[in-house]
Amino acid sequence: QVQLKESGGGLVQAGGSLRLSCIFSGGGAFSNHGVGWFRQAPGKSREFIAGISRNGETTSYAISVKGRFTVTRDIVKSTADLQMNNLNVEDTAIYYCAADADGGFGGLEALYEYWGQGTEVTVSS
Repeated sequence: QVQLKESGGGLVQAGGSLRLSCIFSGGGAFSNHGVGWFRQAPGKSREFIAGISRNGETTSYAISVKGRFTVTRDIVKSTADLQMNNLNVEDTAIYYCAADADGGFGGLEALYEYWGQGTEVTVSS
């Protein structure tokens, strides 16, 4: 059974940076899975923010984070990271990583079979 666990969340001031990490474990090869990052702000629906292909060569981003966030993956370590720069208060949310065994990395939540528990990010003004 695939398990995902996020880490790296915390409290940061506006303009600051955080790096989230998602570690993959369990059944199947990490390199077979596409990975997506989502977030859910208080009182809002969960939204897609970034995705990365199986081999890490293709990425996609929501408009709201493009140019500020960067998603990468390390096949050897079985991790997918989300580097977040120039954070603002609107980035406050619980951040989730998700994995798709068919290699998808797009914005549709239903694509992803596996989800982490989330890590909380709070950006103060």
